[in-house]
Amino acid sequence: MHEGSRVELSLRDAISQVTGPGQLFEVTERSVDGVTRRVFTNAPATLRDIFDGARGAHETFLVYEDEEWTFEDVMVAVDGFADALVRHYGVRHGDRVGIAMRNIPEWVVAFAAIVSVGGIAVSLNAWWTADELDFAICDADLKVLVADPERCLRALESCRRRQVPVVVARGDANVAAEAGVAHWVDVVVPGAQMPRVDVSSADDATILYTSGTTGRPKGAVSTHDAICQTLMAFSAGIIIEGRRQGPRDHPADYPTSFILIVPLFHVTGCVPVMLSCFSWHFKLVMMHHWNPETALGLIEQHRITNVVGVPTQAWDLLNSPRLSHFDTSSLTTVGGGGAPAAPTLVARVEEAFVNGRPNLAYGMTETNAYGPQNYGDDYQYRPSSTGQTPTVVMDVEIRDGSGRVLAPRDVGEIWVAGPTLFRGYWRQPEATVEALISGWLRTGDVGFLDEEGFLFIEDRLKDMILRGGENVYCAEVEAALYEHPAIFEAAVCGLPDERLGESVAAVVVVRENFQLDEAQLTEFLSTRLARYKIPTRVVFTNHRLFTNATGKISKVDLAQRYFRNSV
Repeated sequence: MHEGSRVELSLRDAISQVTGPGQLFEVTERSVDGVTRRVFTNAPATLRDIFDGARGAHETFLVYEDEEWTFEDVMVAVDGFADALVRHYGVRHGDRVGIAMRNIPEWVVAFAAIVSVGGIAVSLNAWWTADELDFAICDADLKVLVADPERCLRALESCRRRQVPVVVARGDANVAAEAGVAHWVDVVVPGAQMPRVDVSSADDATILYTSGTTGRPKGAVSTHDAICQTLMAFSAGIIIEGRRQGPRDHPADYPTSFILIVPLFHVTGCVPVMLSCFSWHFKLVMMHHWNPETALGLIEQHRITNVVGVPTQAWDLLNSPRLSHFDTSSLTTVGGGGAPAAPTLVARVEEAFVNGRPNLAYGMTETNAYGPQNYGDDYQYRPSSTGQTPTVVMDVEIRDGSGRVLAPRDVGEIWVAGPTLFRGYWRQPEATVEALISGWLRTGDVGFLDEEGFLFIEDRLKDMILRGGENVYCAEVEAALYEHPAIFEAAVCGLPDERLGESVAAVVVVRENFQLDEAQLTEFLSTRLARYKIPTRVVFTNHRLFTNATGKISKVDLAQRYFRNSV
């Protein structure tokens, strides 16, 4: 289909076909705490059930540098670490075990072992400083920490002070002994058996910390049931879009595979990527850290079919001077979520990849990354939208400040409901009550639904600029900036203004061999934005903008870094 065309089968009809009685993705209704929601009848009860389903499977699961781990290899290690957690470290039902590592196979093993014995896997941001790690170690009240060598050193003082035992994965075993911590190879004994522990669907499984762009992060707690429902929802979405837009085919019919380009401690890397691969026995090629040229090489070498990341990474692939040197014809999907994407990204993906279609999803830590998704022809039809609603099991509404549901195209706060939602914030009941209301999550995002149910994200509530009584949504201004051919990267924030309340500011990364000044930029934007939306403070730079580990730009850091005297 060409730009502007639409798929013939409606979303609702496709959902009915895929989720009807007797289907793998059959949906029924379930009432919990007085709230009735649509749920998948055949979803696994616990994550342990998913992991047990990988036993004896000898297909390649994890590829990391020159290592290949089959599903059975992983499960042998999972059993060994689970046994050590229970027998040696005394981990009991509900205990928190922290994971502080970059993307390595032991991260996956540790996660599976922790939740299989009834523990709660606490994902710690690998970019955190010692102080930030100390906060989370204390906040989660960890029973054990498993870390890579760099994070081990960073967290060691905090763990010693709080008497938290540490297991270090990789690195030198002798160095680990000298530091007084256990080494993975000494702890994980091949041939050990998975301990017998009762795990239920209502048990807490994960604590994933929010990105913390406004103060200390909050630990979002999710149950086994929420995550298992989420995994079914992602898979059902792929089948539904296949019914509507045709199969995601490619010449050589390569088996489905993913490349891990986002951190496992981020909800996207953990749930829709890693756990989906675990669930459906897909190959997962792991990247220790992001590099677009390395990613392109791995895509070619392993015939990767799915790239799931943040828009920044899609731009990095597209802007790589070596893109044309690699065979990327195996790709069927290039996209992800975690941040707004400029509409121009859609066309660029369609043009640059032979078979890869653009994809964008709206999700967050509190929804286990699940939400409306925009793909292929729909995405070309509505390139500014994050997807069509309703989804299989998630309802979406736009509400005003008093909680009243708004009409199509009226802008307000996005509320979502469904079985994929988190249970609440760890030890923060007030924040939980504020976010979760009668089964609905207040997302803190601003947007609207059109007459066809397409969701449009305007911005985060906290990122909205109130200029002289007018609302300016940063995402809209950033999308206009990205249309300029000289701009490689851009971000918009609000600055205090005595007369207006806030003024609009922008930091612009100019492409190599291009020249751009503020007058030229203002003239360019004047045909695309209302005058009050055009930035009045602009900083030009040749250096990439700083992002946190989830690929997002902290607007607080942006303002302090580039407009220090104005904050």
